[in-house]
Amino acid sequence: MTNKEVLKIIERASKEKATELTLYNKRLSSLPPEICQLFNLTRLDLSNNQLSSLPPAFIQLSNLRELDLSNNQLSSLPPEIGQLSNLRELSLHNNQMCSLPSEISQLSNLTRLFLHENQLSSLPQEIGQLSSLKELFLHKNQLGSLPPEIGQLSNLTRLDLDNNQLSSLPLELFQLSNLTELDLYNNQLCSLPPEIGQLSHLSFLRLDGNQLGSLPLEIGQLSHLTRLQLRYNQLTSLPPEIGQLSNLTFLYLDHNQLGSLPPEIGQLSNLKGLSLHENQLSSLPREICQLSNLRELSFFENPQLAWPPIQIVQHGTQAILTYLRETLEDK
Repeated sequence: MTNKEVLKIIERASKEKATELTLYNKRLSSLPPEICQLFNLTRLDLSNNQLSSLPPAFIQLSNLRELDLSNNQLSSLPPEIGQLSNLRELSLHNNQMCSLPSEISQLSNLTRLFLHENQLSSLPQEIGQLSSLKELFLHKNQLGSLPPEIGQLSNLTRLDLDNNQLSSLPLELFQLSNLTELDLYNNQLCSLPPEIGQLSHLSFLRLDGNQLGSLPLEIGQLSHLTRLQLRYNQLTSLPPEIGQLSNLTFLYLDHNQLGSLPPEIGQLSNLKGLSLHENQLSSLPREICQLSNLRELSFFENPQLAWPPIQIVQHGTQAILTYLRETLEDK
């Protein structure tokens, strides 16, 4: 789209005192100064362009509540971004961001911040001042650590950190008592601290693709957890406390080194799916038959599995549960 065409769109928006403007996918490499005169805008979509910077006068759009700058070529934000104090949602994903200005902390009304698919290697400690933030998306960056101040985001409910380079987590992270979803897929975590049990409202925990050799006993304190994903780790056993996850519906343990399962797994009364592909299991605990809601039990590629017998396994989940139930009754 030519500059002339863009100016026409802006001029029409100005005459109509528009509150929303979409310039999605217009091949814009820069913004005309006139856009900063649209004082009534509350929503501005500039995604899928070729923007590499924002004009300083951009801060005049003080009524903006939603700003979408995703899929551009931004490598940084001007410090003035902090003056857009009415922003509720800021989308910056799929850019070339290497850092964030400390002034981002001034966006005190921000509830959703999309920063995934950038080149961030660290976060400013001031990010902890985003007191209204509820959702923070940081996946597919280069984060090697998190600032302790992240624990100050007391309203945060969702935190996506998958595909980074995290080898440890600050203990302050586990102060996020309102967190319901935590995604740590494909990082470099070797262990989880006992403090994970403090995330009392967590319902979704994704830890696939790390280097976990064990789980802390406190994992059993996550009483609201419904989905736990632990594929592609180095787990050799599970703590008996796993049986305390009374609301768990899906448990994924594929591609680990599990030699056995604790009998307490039979206490997961709401479990619907249990996946155990590619482990070192030699047998299944009889107590699995107590999982009355189980619909999917899969454990192919366990070469040492001797019990239940292969002729039972071949008939699927219900046949296995029936067989285990019969053997449990015979004990």
